[in-house]
Amino acid sequence: MQEDSERALTDREAATWNTKWPDLVQELKKVMYIAAPMVTVSVLQYLLQVVSVIMVGHLGQLTLSSVAIATSLTNVTGFSLLSGLVGGLETLCGQAYGAKQYDKLRIYTYSAIFSLALVCIPVCVLWLFMEKLLVLMRQDPLVALEAQKYSLWLIPALFGAAISKPLVRYLQTQSLILPMLVSSFVVLCCHVPTSWALIYMLHMGSKGAAVATCISNWIYVIVLALYIKLSSSCKQTRLAFSVDAFCAMRQFFRLALPSAVMVCLKWWSLEVLVLLSGLSPNPELETSVLSICLTISTLHLAISYGFGAAASTRVSNELGAGNPHKARRAVLAVMFLSITETISTSIVLFSCRHILGWAYSNEKQVVNYVAVMTPLICASMVTDSLQTAISGVARGGGWQRIGAYVNLGAYYVVGIPVALLMGFGLHLKGKGLWTGTIVGGAVQFVLLSIVTCLIDWEKQATEARQRIFEGTVPPQIQLI
Repeated sequence: MQEDSERALTDREAATWNTKWPDLVQELKKVMYIAAPMVTVSVLQYLLQVVSVIMVGHLGQLTLSSVAIATSLTNVTGFSLLSGLVGGLETLCGQAYGAKQYDKLRIYTYSAIFSLALVCIPVCVLWLFMEKLLVLMRQDPLVALEAQKYSLWLIPALFGAAISKPLVRYLQTQSLILPMLVSSFVVLCCHVPTSWALIYMLHMGSKGAAVATCISNWIYVIVLALYIKLSSSCKQTRLAFSVDAFCAMRQFFRLALPSAVMVCLKWWSLEVLVLLSGLSPNPELETSVLSICLTISTLHLAISYGFGAAASTRVSNELGAGNPHKARRAVLAVMFLSITETISTSIVLFSCRHILGWAYSNEKQVVNYVAVMTPLICASMVTDSLQTAISGVARGGGWQRIGAYVNLGAYYVVGIPVALLMGFGLHLKGKGLWTGTIVGGAVQFVLLSIVTCLIDWEKQATEARQRIFEGTVPPQIQLI
């Protein structure tokens, strides 16, 4: 009898092995169905900021430096915070949709909108004192003044992001990517002429770039809201207000806060390096070049985020549906695609290193410095792409707290100290600062990979269904 049981087990294992590759190929198709348009959506959204930086960069180093500093602080204190917090919605909405609990999908989305709107209020107060904050950080007073003006004009865009980000996650967790793709393209097409008109034709300078960003953000909100209200694709999950959304805010924040820490610690570390570059012997050059490097790196992160979003969606949907093996297969598929993409992108970028800087500045000194920094940017792309994909797995599974601890150690115990040592101790300036981000990203990827390999997926699926059906957040991830 025991021999028959063992033989049956062996047969099942063999059958599983034989269907492994066909199943993986099928999963690759599902991931690509989400990832490919999400990559485009992410790039189109980030190009809004790139367009502003490029147009402002041709107004001179002072304007470029002030906008770079303002963008860093508004990202650190505002937009990155909202992006991190809304990661909790990827867990809740994704698992609710997988479990076919559509009412909770609506409740969680409204809960996230209300929560992010509340967070925007103290952020706006902080932006009112940005000039004083920058002066205390030993930044140039002229740069600080211009940076504050730019940030104040961005306040409407912040509240627009508090609405658009939850709407994007609402659609993403249902694999409704096409409306986001079309909306993002329409917004970018409007943003380019609007920015040109406000910056150059109306001579509003950096203020015009901020106003154009606000207009574009709210157009995005309106288009997404109209689609959700009118489209038949959202018939089962159509958003409708319920007072239960206020009750769910506590559950949202229990996942959103560690998610914000996980995302923001990475984002903040990059922005801190731009601010530190202002303390270099030639602050305008170092700040301008590192801001350009950060823009390029973040553009690639926008691409990587598409794969992270696919990982989050597939893992959360399958865990909510009680299919742990399919969730694990989704991780393998996403990692394969991420490795393929980052190698291809790095080769192309390295080949264009001598002409890359001309897109951001007319000054040859800046262009040459960007060419020197490009190999380091390529190295950081590799680590960033891989860790972004695994971070998507963390958001889908609901173990953001462990991700937060990993990021804290990777970037603030290892990455930033290495950057300070190499940038100022060894006098490598921008090259040393950026090397620190590479080291931090490598440590983050290794640690998250170890955690992912130790996950008990069956327990994760059980906890996901408990979270959705019982409305409680179970204890954090258990490892094998």
